[in-house]
Amino acid sequence: MTTPTPTKLALIVVEMARAGRFAEIRELFSPTLRPMVTPAVLQTAWEHELGEKGEITAIGEARSEPSGPVAVVRVLISCEHGSLTLVASVAGDGLLAGVELAGPEASEPETWGPPGYVDPARFVEEEVTVGDGPHAVPGTLSCHRCPGPHLAVVLLGGSGPLDRDETVGRNRPLEDLAWGLVSRGVAVLRFDKATFSHPDEVREAPSFTLEDEYVSHATAAVELLRHRRAIDPDALFLLGHSLGGTVAPRAAASSGSVGGLVILAGDAQPLQWAIVRQTRYLAGPQPDQATASKPAIAALVEQARRVDSDELCTSTPSSDLPLGVPAPYWLDLRSYEPVAVAASLECSILLLQRGRNYQASVDDNLVRWQTGLAGHPDVTVRVYPADNHLIFSGSGPSSPVEYEPAQHVDEALVADIAAWLAAHAASPHGRAS
Repeated sequence: MTTPTPTKLALIVVEMARAGRFAEIRELFSPTLRPMVTPAVLQTAWEHELGEKGEITAIGEARSEPSGPVAVVRVLISCEHGSLTLVASVAGDGLLAGVELAGPEASEPETWGPPGYVDPARFVEEEVTVGDGPHAVPGTLSCHRCPGPHLAVVLLGGSGPLDRDETVGRNRPLEDLAWGLVSRGVAVLRFDKATFSHPDEVREAPSFTLEDEYVSHATAAVELLRHRRAIDPDALFLLGHSLGGTVAPRAAASSGSVGGLVILAGDAQPLQWAIVRQTRYLAGPQPDQATASKPAIAALVEQARRVDSDELCTSTPSSDLPLGVPAPYWLDLRSYEPVAVAASLECSILLLQRGRNYQASVDDNLVRWQTGLAGHPDVTVRVYPADNHLIFSGSGPSSPVEYEPAQHVDEALVADIAAWLAAHAASPHGRAS
């Protein structure tokens, strides 16, 4: 059968969603990403948007634009009470690399540009390799032009196969953060995740765990910085966002030599239950929509319970587990307690939460972190009430639609991180133990 063009594939996705054929949409994803996509999540997101905007009245033309190795296709969907845009990312093999629902403004191409708080003339960037052997990944080291040695931070991105910029829709939150920090004198190293650089190898490695996804590369990144002449080896920090923030304490303990840790919307709730909570949130408050989502949520709850079960073992079928991720990943993840590990570290900790973050909410996470870190001698906590999960400011309840329009990371948060890093680099600080 002939492979459909990216524009045709996007239209097929729209028609399948209209018909409720979410399991078939999942099969249109590349094999690497398929385990991370569930029909339940696709259905909940679709019904959440249609529940607010009503029945579809018209489907617009599919517009395609290149975006690195993928084609990004935008389809404007008109409804009874408004419009939305389906944004499909299509890889070179003709399979889906991502699907998002965004506002109507996302139907028109828009060029990303650096935020106003960035001064590109102040820094230079260098391509580097993080790690060695077949699992090495490419990265970017950003350094201020003024003479060093500079304090430096390693960035760890969120869940899924993300690039070094944590590209989501038209946005690059980690590039915003890196450029904002380096403009303020902080050297920054960010790198593509192994799941992005080596998707085939990850798919063929059933024993893949957090160690392979994050820890080994984070440790290698710290060592890379330690041997750079322009970097102060006594002023190295880790900054993790989302799942990267959850894993950051483990990476700090593994490196054994970081002076501080920034946890940016790291989830303290077990991931399997965070998935359930997020799906319930996306189901929305509408009774009809909540009722329609009950079977999907019940299936996710059962999968989460299976992760918690004493019966979970390496031979448990991945189809019985959240996101279709193999059992070794869940066995490793459930044995890791991020708050407890963070509490055992001697290094300084900056804990940042966003008020409009449904993916790692204040109510579900901040209390867990604060309670567990109550005895730690050097913890700073800051909450940004207007920010969502991607560190963009807004108002009202957050939803995935917010993530598509081009915008930038909250400047106040960038400035606060830079000031905290500078203060802790200039004063005596401990090391991860």
